[in-house]
Order: sequence, then structure tokens, then C-alpha cells
Amino acid sequence: MSGHSKWATIKRKKEVTDSKRAKIFTKIGRELAVAARMGGADPNTNSKLKDIIAKAKQNNVPNDNIERIIKKAAGESGGANYEEIVYEGYGPSGVAVIVETLTDNRNRTAGEMRHYFDKYGGNLGQTGSVGFMFTRQGVIAIESQGIDPDALMEAALEAGASDFLDEGEDVYEVRTEPNDFSKVRDGLEAAGYTFLSAEIAYLPNTTTILPLEEDVAKMTKLLDMFDENDDVQAVWHNWEETDT
Repeated sequence: MSGHSKWATIKRKKEVTDSKRAKIFTKIGRELAVAARMGGADPNTNSKLKDIIAKAKQNNVPNDNIERIIKKAAGESGGANYEEIVYEGYGPSGVAVIVETLTDNRNRTAGEMRHYFDKYGGNLGQTGSVGFMFTRQGVIAIESQGIDPDALMEAALEAGASDFLDEGEDVYEVRTEPNDFSKVRDGLEAAGYTFLSAEIAYLPNTTTILPLEEDVAKMTKLLDMFDENDDVQAVWHNWEETDT
């Protein structure tokens, strides 16, 4: 097993190719545009936009790209009308899956999500069908090399974090309540810490191991299909990927 750290469990260890990076830029760009259009172009008064800017920088989106997207979106009077929709379902052998989307056509996206689940041994469920199996929390992952854990824990708790995890996987993990995420992230950033990732996540309460290679292949392909879909912003699951 990969250990108890949820960060290690939910993060897929895949090489980020140029095409995958372009896909990530596209998805984050959509998030930036929607946040700027809905709440304004100033991150100081638009906390949602501030969070997405931090996410964009974390994923190495160039500052020029970020500024251009925000400026364009803030000046648009029309454009696509995107809405956030969360889908829940089961992958092969009952793996619980949550898919966060941002779509301008809910019928198209719902059809695609149902097709993916059906094709790879699962099924799309109703709202709430698997959500109870996850806890919504802010998760800030920091590489442990060169970091004093006591100092980090003190800074995290002082900033308002709810928990600090040190589980010997080369990563320290700071947990927050969703409403405290931005405050804690900003506090740690101001204290000089850099992040491997920082996001509000659906953390699985329990995990599932797939012993059959056939199910592993189906689950891997299902996640690949979600990654390739421009409407999908994030995917969470309780599959405990094991080292082979």
C-alpha cells in the first residue's frame, strides 16, 4: 500500500507531457474566466479568483496568460454560460468516484460522464450516492526536505489549520476546513513555504484496493477519459493504487 497519506493516495503519479500541460492550462483558464466574470477581476475582493490564480501559478501557468484571461473575461458581457456540476458514481468493483465539472452544456457533459462510467465497468449515480464516503477539506502538501516539521506545524496551526500530518512519505500535509483554506494557504505562503499542491479536496474516508488487473486497467482508463475531457476540472476517488 502507498501509506495512509491521502495526498499520496489521491495523486496520480503520471508524467506531465506537453499535451497534458496544455490540457491543464485550458481547464484552469476556464476556471479563471468564470471566476472573473462572476466575481470581478480583483482577487483582493474575489476570493474564488484568488484561489484559482494560486492554483494556476502552482501549475506553472505563465503570469501573462493569467492576466490576459482575467482581463478578457472581466470585460465580456456575453460569452459561454458555464455552471459547476458535480457527478458521483462507481468505477469497477465499487470504487467511489466524484467528478467536478465546469460546463456550458449540462446535457452533453452528463451524457459523456454516463458513457465513461458505463464503458469502464461502473455506473453514474445520483447526487449523494458516494459523497458521504468523502470528507471535504483543504489540503496543502509541502515537500519535507529541508523543512522543520515543528516550525511548519506551528505556522500552520497559527494560520488556522485544523490538522498537520507527517507520515514519512517525503510530504508534510496541512489540513484545513474549506472556509479556512485561503487564509491558511496565504499564511503559509507569507511565512515562506512553497507547495507541491494546495486545493480543496474530497478525501476518501476509506479506500478500496483492486486485486484484479482487469479492474485496474478499467479504472486507469476511466481516469484517463476524465483527464481528457475539457469539462472535467477535478476527479476524486477512493482507489488505493498499489505499487507493482
